[in-house]
Amino acid sequence: MPMASAAPNRTAFGDAAERFLRHMVAERGGSPLTVKSYREDLLQLEEFLASAGCRAPGDASSVLLRRFAAGLHAAGYAASTVARKLASMRSFYAFGQREGWVRGNPAKPLRSPRKPRKLPKFLTGDEISQLLAAPRPGQVGGLRDRAILELMYSSGCRVRELVSLDDGDLDLRNATVRIRGKGRRERLGIVGSHAQAALRSWLAARPTAAGGRVTSRPLFTNKFGGRLSVRGVARLLEKHLAVAGLAGKASPHTLRHSFATHLLDAGADIRSVQELLGHKSLVTTQIYTHVTTSRLLDAFDKAHPRAR
Repeated sequence: MPMASAAPNRTAFGDAAERFLRHMVAERGGSPLTVKSYREDLLQLEEFLASAGCRAPGDASSVLLRRFAAGLHAAGYAASTVARKLASMRSFYAFGQREGWVRGNPAKPLRSPRKPRKLPKFLTGDEISQLLAAPRPGQVGGLRDRAILELMYSSGCRVRELVSLDDGDLDLRNATVRIRGKGRRERLGIVGSHAQAALRSWLAARPTAAGGRVTSRPLFTNKFGGRLSVRGVARLLEKHLAVAGLAGKASPHTLRHSFATHLLDAGADIRSVQELLGHKSLVTTQIYTHVTTSRLLDAFDKAHPRAR
């Protein structure tokens, strides 16, 4: 692809990639995980282009990028991974158009592979009850874990959203929690009565945790008084799943899936569920209607006298 001017030809691919990644953080609110994935994708693309004789990022053509995509398929990458790498390229070259080192987006004509839509796993109402009863209320850690599980199931928040919550985000008087989602979009989550009670118990006991060294800023803290990590939530969930006899049946995201599925099963409006989940597109939320439909069909097959 020809360059818009002579000067950008002297820019190394890596320099352009780093400027793009800084742009992702500063202007688009990219999460650390997204930025890490994009950096790995662009490094792989840089190596491919270098092997093809491209010295500058704007030297790539659509034909060359199509060869790169074909190589990903041949190497056995999952369709979802290939789709993400193509999205990385499109965003990178769109940024290049803004900077002026490429006239057109050579990645734009490339079509992403169709990703198979997997129905999300969820826990039944009885299984949720078993899980929420697993933490020991007589221990500070048990109070914290109960509050975490109750809030995740009540609000449908992602685990990364949960661990980023601060005290000021929680409004028990109005039964809401302010959640900062993807792309720095904010939404309100609902804090049900059971979650409210669990949170009050945790907040009352929290000053005794970590020998009183806990600060008031993070809503959920580890044993040292610092902010609880994503991995910390995953570990505590694994422990309580085992206690509840549900080992291997769920991940932190399963609570979010269960939240959405149970709401729709009970007749909640899909657009309300979309807003509570923080989905930008209704299409993302619609996968949960497939779950509920499959359950209805299963019930029909088992119960209707003329189902077969």
